[in-house]
Amino acid sequence: MKKIYIIGMVLFIGVSSCKKATFLDDKSTTALTDDAVFTDSTRTMAFVTRMYEEIGFNFYKGRWEGSGTTEQATDDGEYTLGSTARRTVGLWAGVYNPVNFMHGDAWTLPWTNIRRANLLLSKLPTTPLSEGLQKRLAGEARFMRAYFYTYLLNNFGGVPLIGDKVFGIDDIIDVPRNTYEECVTYVSKEFDEAAALLPPANTPYPLGYEDRDYGRVTKGACMAVKARLLLFAASPLFNGGTIAAATPANKPLAGYPAYNVSRWQAAADAANAVIQSNNYALNVDNTTAPGFGFYKVFLKRVNPEYIVFVNRVPNRELEAHYNPPSRGGARNTQPTQQIVDCFPMKNGLQILNPDGTVNIASGYDPNNPYVNRDPRFDYTIIYNNSLYFSTTTNNRAPVLTYVGAPGNDGIGSNTRTGYYCRKMCDADISSNSSFQTERGWPLLRYAEILLDYAEAINETGQTQLAYPKLIELRSRAGITAGTNGLYGLKANMTVAEMREVVRNERHIELAYEADSRWDDIRRWKIAEAVNNGYNRAMTITRNATTGVLTYTRTFTNPTDRLHVFRPEMHLFPIPNDELRKMPAMIQNPGW
Repeated sequence: MKKIYIIGMVLFIGVSSCKKATFLDDKSTTALTDDAVFTDSTRTMAFVTRMYEEIGFNFYKGRWEGSGTTEQATDDGEYTLGSTARRTVGLWAGVYNPVNFMHGDAWTLPWTNIRRANLLLSKLPTTPLSEGLQKRLAGEARFMRAYFYTYLLNNFGGVPLIGDKVFGIDDIIDVPRNTYEECVTYVSKEFDEAAALLPPANTPYPLGYEDRDYGRVTKGACMAVKARLLLFAASPLFNGGTIAAATPANKPLAGYPAYNVSRWQAAADAANAVIQSNNYALNVDNTTAPGFGFYKVFLKRVNPEYIVFVNRVPNRELEAHYNPPSRGGARNTQPTQQIVDCFPMKNGLQILNPDGTVNIASGYDPNNPYVNRDPRFDYTIIYNNSLYFSTTTNNRAPVLTYVGAPGNDGIGSNTRTGYYCRKMCDADISSNSSFQTERGWPLLRYAEILLDYAEAINETGQTQLAYPKLIELRSRAGITAGTNGLYGLKANMTVAEMREVVRNERHIELAYEADSRWDDIRRWKIAEAVNNGYNRAMTITRNATTGVLTYTRTFTNPTDRLHVFRPEMHLFPIPNDELRKMPAMIQNPGW
């Protein structure tokens, strides 16, 4: 008899065995029987909760040891540690491989939850739950299955499609990988069918969820993640963008063999369907302060912008992760000069020209570089003299990052870049305070859908249709409209010009949210250009006599910070252990 292991009300599927397990097998060793779980309504609901708990695994700031995440393996952030035994360091140093695949949670955790979803679907008819609740839970399970498949596709390419199959301990499992195209078709259909079983978001009960069920996935969540899936499928990596060393056998597993512009239109249509549903909106407040709505969206569990998210009890977990030492934080993910330079001025104009020279028209002053910037900059980056809550003053006080600054926050002491991260943090509490803030983890919000649409519609050649979505985002951000009402955007851009604008807008709007930057630089196939070499920093020195500050762009410590990105790293390798147990599977290109 199959069994399920329960700790408290968190459930793991599994039975014990000496048989070599694959990623599709039962895993645990102590268990309740299936009947004990699925004949009990409370345990059945707890089983569903487990999938919700793990859906945010790639957002969790303690995902890997040493509080490592993918954001520290990109041009967005530096990591506090340097040993290549750390998984984050292994990622940016390029030392992982199929034998020593350090990032196994990217493979095993999605498969664990795909199996959970299948088991739930197989057992729902036997539960004591009402017919209506069974139908809704079937929709939730199918969403979860499709969500985790989407994660696998974005990181590994095509994977085995197992349908509703629940493999038992005695089954011989050797399933091949399906092509990327087959997977996209299947997962898209799964999202459509899950959507038909789920209520809409932000809709009063009984058409929507009861208040107690806030945070469960909705019809709009299915539509939105489908839009993300199709955007990735249309992108250069997967849309005919062959990885070097691809063979006839693994080329169709890694993406579509040939480019087709219609995939961009499909992605635009999917994003537009979410927009036209009118169930979501940006969180806007430019009255309290310019761009305050952008800041506040991350401090409100209930808001119109979150589409897929993880509810959290009041906490200060992000403050503990990001805050500088003077505020009791672990100073993880120190923003780089590259991302600082991406934020425009408040007038919407970029501070630098494409050749790296100062854009005089923007009004940027290299000797006073943080004044009059896009308000999102202040809400994302802690820079020298940023005001942030201090338990010493019991109010907001300056954070000093110049060389030798008091308080141990200066560059060379606890920041390699001259910056600390503020994104999603509450500036009125700190890690070493006793206060907490309300928040959820954003896994997909409406701002991303606007960016998805702008990117996709531009690639079809309909560039003018991208403008309104970017203007909506820039207006919410607190950027000024200008005399032409374009919020700093150049009029009549070409496809190529708009492409760069959309990519930059996405970079700063979604910074430090789950795997956003890691995913984008891979799917755009720009990782070799932007994530090889050393990240850049801002070294600030202060004249002890005059107090004048001097700003110098520098590189992070070159002795142990070299980022390496090779062509095969656009996709993760399939772990060798899985290939040995399942010979029908083929490895990714270059591994």
